[in-house]
Amino acid sequence: MHANDKPHRSILQSIAHQAMLDRGLLPDFSAAALAELGRLQEPAATAGEPVRDLRNLLWASIDNDDSLDLDQLTVAEVMPGGKIKILVAIADVDLLVKNGSATDQHAHHNTTSVYTAAEIFPMLPEKLSTDLTSLNFNEDRLSLVVDLVVGADGSLQESTIYRAWVRNQAKLAYNSVAAWLEKNEGAPEALVAVQGLAENLRLQDRVAQSLKNFRQIHGSLSLETFEAKAVFDGDQIRALEIEEKNRAREIIEEFMVAANGVVARFLSARKFPSIRRVVRTPKRWDRIVEIAGEHQVKLPDIPDSKALEEFLLKEKAEEPVSFPDLSLAVIKLLGSGEYLAELPEDNPPGHFGLAVKDYVHSTAPNRRYPDLLIQRLLKAALEGKPVPYSKDELDGLALHCTEAEDAAKKVERQVGKSAAALLLESRIGEQFDAIVTGAAAKGTWVRLLTIPVEGKLVSGFKGLDVGDRTRVQLISVNVQQGFIDFRKINSSKH
Repeated sequence: MHANDKPHRSILQSIAHQAMLDRGLLPDFSAAALAELGRLQEPAATAGEPVRDLRNLLWASIDNDDSLDLDQLTVAEVMPGGKIKILVAIADVDLLVKNGSATDQHAHHNTTSVYTAAEIFPMLPEKLSTDLTSLNFNEDRLSLVVDLVVGADGSLQESTIYRAWVRNQAKLAYNSVAAWLEKNEGAPEALVAVQGLAENLRLQDRVAQSLKNFRQIHGSLSLETFEAKAVFDGDQIRALEIEEKNRAREIIEEFMVAANGVVARFLSARKFPSIRRVVRTPKRWDRIVEIAGEHQVKLPDIPDSKALEEFLLKEKAEEPVSFPDLSLAVIKLLGSGEYLAELPEDNPPGHFGLAVKDYVHSTAPNRRYPDLLIQRLLKAALEGKPVPYSKDELDGLALHCTEAEDAAKKVERQVGKSAAALLLESRIGEQFDAIVTGAAAKGTWVRLLTIPVEGKLVSGFKGLDVGDRTRVQLISVNVQQGFIDFRKINSSKH
C-alpha cells in the first residue's frame, strides 16, 4: 500500500512513538503518574511565606498559536531616568510536581517535552502542563517573578526575584502580535480587549530591541535557524512552513535570556550551585574562518564571537535572502550546547552564541527539566533552605539532561524527516538547488533552497563542504526511516 493512501498523521504518530522508544524516551505516562494526577488539587495560597499579589498588572503571554503550556508572562513599567522595569513571571511548577514523585520521575526520564510533526509528548501530563501549572488566561496562578531594570542603552541595571500571584490578562500569539508591531496590521482582539496593553507591548518591544543591541555590541550572534513545521490539511500534510524570526518572538527571547542571566547570578550570589547551559568554543572554527574568507572577510585564528557577529551582521545586510543558509552553516560548525553543573566559585565557560557568561535554563519549567531543577534551587535559596541537590547529583543530572535532550531533538528531527519524505514522495526525479549543511566521514547532507527539507547526498559529494551550494536530484525517500536521498547534478555553473 502506498504511504499516501494512509492518513499522514497516523503514519507519523506511529513513527514518533517508535522513535521515542528507540531513543530510550517514554512516550506514555506510567500508571503511578496518572494515579498521582487524579489526587492533585489546585494550590491555595501558602501561609507563612511572603507572596506578593501582582494580579492587577497587565500580564500577557505570547507564544505559538497552538501553545497550551504557558510557562511565562511578561509586563513592562516605565521608571525614572529613561529606565524600564521588566517583570517575567515563571509558572511555579515545583508547587505540584514534587521531587521524586512519579510525575517527577517521568519528567526526569525524558527531561523535555518532545514536539513532533504529528504529536506532542509533553514532559508533564496535560492536566498539569496545560492547566494547573500553566499561566492560563484569567486564572490566578503562583509564580516566581524575575524583576529587572534595564537602562536606556539595554544594559541590566538591577534585578531581584520573588514569589507572586499573577493573572494572565491576554493570551497572545507571536505571528499576530508581530504583524501588528512590524507592519501596523490590526491589533489582535485579545490585545485590544485590555486597556493599556497595546502601549505596554510597544514598550516591551522597545526594551527587547535595546537588550538585543546591547548583546550584539558584546558579541552575541545574530543567527537565524530554520524550523520547518508540517502543515496539515485534515490528516494529510499539505506543506512545510518555516517559522520566521519576528519582533514578537524577540520580545520573549530577549526577556528570557535576561531573566536566565539574573537567575544564574542570583543563585551564585547566594552560594547556590546551578546547572548552566553552555556552548563552549566552536567545534570547527577553522571552517568558519574559511567561509568568512569566501565572503572576503578575515576572521581571527582564535574563536572570537564579536568578530563573527560583525561578519554575520554585514552578510545579513548585504545578502538577506541567503543569510539563513550561512547562519545554518555557522550553527552546525559551532556545535551544540550542553548542560554543566556548576558551583558558585567555578568560572563557567559561558554561552558563545549568546555572548553571555551566566546562562541557565529557568523560564520553561513545564517543558524542560533543567528549568524545574533550577526552580527548586531558586525556591530553596529564597526560603533560606539547604541546597536540595548535591554537586554529584547535579553533575549526573546535567549529563543526563544533555543526553536526553539530544535524544529528543533526534526524535523531532527524525519525525520531521519522515514528514518531509511524505511530502516529497511524489517528486522523485525532480531537481533542486541546495546548500551543504553537513560534511563528515559518515556522510554529506544538503538542504533544499525552495522547500525546507534536508537529505543525504549519496553521490557526487566529493570536495563539498558545509556552506557550499550545489544542484541535486531527488532519487529516493523512505518515509519510515525519514531518509531522503539526493545525487549531485554535474553542472558547469557553480
